[in-house]
Amino acid sequence: MALPIEDYALIGDCHTAALIGRDGSVDWLCLPRFDSASTFGALLGTEDHGRWLLSPVGEVTETSRRYLDGTFILVTRWVTPTGEAEVIDLMPHGNRRADVVRRVRGIRGTVIMKQDMRIRFGYADSMPWVRQAPSEGVHALVAVAGPDAVVIRGPRLTAANHSHVSQFTVAEGDTVDITLTWFPAHRQPPEAINVDDSIKQTTEWWREWAGQYQAEGRYKEEVLRSLLVLRALTHEDTGGIVAAATTSLPEAFGGERNWDYRYVWLRDAALTLEALLIHGYKGEADHWRSWLLRAIAGDPGDVQIMYGLSGERDLRETVIESLPGYDGAAPVRRGNGAYRQYQGDVFGEVMVALQLAREQGLTENAYSWPLQRALMIHVEANWQRPDNGIWEIRGPQRHFTHSRVMLWAAFDCAIRAVQNHGLPGPVERWERLRDEVAAEIESRGFNQELNSYTQFYGGRNVDASLLQLAQVGYLKPDDPRMLGTVAAIEAELMKDGLLMRYRTETGVDGLPAGEHPFLACSFWLVEQYARSGRVADATKLMDRLVGFRNDVGLLSEEYDTEHHRQVGNTPQALSHLTLVRAADAIDAATTAPRAESEWQR
Repeated sequence: MALPIEDYALIGDCHTAALIGRDGSVDWLCLPRFDSASTFGALLGTEDHGRWLLSPVGEVTETSRRYLDGTFILVTRWVTPTGEAEVIDLMPHGNRRADVVRRVRGIRGTVIMKQDMRIRFGYADSMPWVRQAPSEGVHALVAVAGPDAVVIRGPRLTAANHSHVSQFTVAEGDTVDITLTWFPAHRQPPEAINVDDSIKQTTEWWREWAGQYQAEGRYKEEVLRSLLVLRALTHEDTGGIVAAATTSLPEAFGGERNWDYRYVWLRDAALTLEALLIHGYKGEADHWRSWLLRAIAGDPGDVQIMYGLSGERDLRETVIESLPGYDGAAPVRRGNGAYRQYQGDVFGEVMVALQLAREQGLTENAYSWPLQRALMIHVEANWQRPDNGIWEIRGPQRHFTHSRVMLWAAFDCAIRAVQNHGLPGPVERWERLRDEVAAEIESRGFNQELNSYTQFYGGRNVDASLLQLAQVGYLKPDDPRMLGTVAAIEAELMKDGLLMRYRTETGVDGLPAGEHPFLACSFWLVEQYARSGRVADATKLMDRLVGFRNDVGLLSEEYDTEHHRQVGNTPQALSHLTLVRAADAIDAATTAPRAESEWQR
């Protein structure tokens, strides 16, 4: 059975990522990309669905772990009655290979270590053929199934009950290196990597990237780790930013709200871009803009809400029968059927992100403004359509107020691109349409009796996404209508001091009711508090939220306040990028105000 979600740490090479449990087991790894089939899939089943355990034999008296500062290199320290050892886990960056390095170092006394490796390619759909390859000078084991193969180098592994195991002893000063390398099965195994060089180069790369962040503010450490998470979820070659490293970790334990998040949502990627831009990472912004141009090239009417890492359009949703699910939460899904939905808000989020890129000095290239003009032509023709909304409602389409405001933001950004940056466009028509959208929102999306905006036109419930109205400049944070909406959200969606996305029991989403507080929504509330003068409330809630991070600073999608557990796919880009925004809002409220363009866009 898999560990609690918060017991997992992530290592990655900006192509894919592995989740390593507190027990020393790699329980999730898809090779060679985030969205590839799993090689180790115990996270969504049992150890027989694939894992790679590396830990001491017998009693362990103390365990601790940390990342090397400014990196995703994990160091786990094990203390036993006979000694102390540490394991350094990483995926080397920059060599264009899919490697995992596990270095064991003896610190004190002696420690007997064990390995239990169960390789299960294709979401545990097949048992690989395994052969020894001792001719390389070090022990090597090759596992092959279908198109996939891995070579493992290190202490000799022997077959035992559908797994491969070994034991070895490390004394003070000893170093034992174990590596796993994926390669296409029709090729020969690649040469062994130089572990010393890989650790050195990977450490330097991560720290150089992290060094671009000028740490400041009360939550500087939390912000830096969150920025690192966002970078780790960004594919180095394509620029695509996945929403999380996992699929089908449940939103409700034992339930069916289990979705595949290993794809690029335009919304999440645009919001990630904003967080990175505000903190000086312009290179990532340019890379993502290039990805966007490729992904949505062609007819803007064909724009999807999400794509594959390289811009793939076909993300059809299927059930993975070979994996039983996290703690029995089924089904396990591959792909995401929401890619066929129409969500009008994504046009606003993309336009807001690209507007911020201009304000941060990213110059337009020959294609970027024509792309935005094409998007606006589509928005002009379709802004009145009902949609599925930000939460990918699988019930009937509606006129969601949040979506309407984001369409207003799309017009507003296009207007400012013309007025402030001299770009060509029909500004008068856009101004007229922007005002028309706003008038409709006020007449149909604001309930005078409730003194609040509503989840959708004609409804009487609220939605936490309404907290974004002030973020995009539709209202000022202290506007009476915004404050009334915040009060309604607090009254209706607050659970144990945290926010739900919306009331699932209303049936609006066409799914069985039940989920936990959504971390991004609570971070939005922190931002709203800070920007409307409720700094003490903002800081109190923020301190609680950052306390939900696990021991290495990672957050999933939701939090179970009753059982004190993380819930949902992990690490979640939306949780981490909203943490960054919330921290920045508190800093802005307690120090010199930031430039208006960062918050009142």
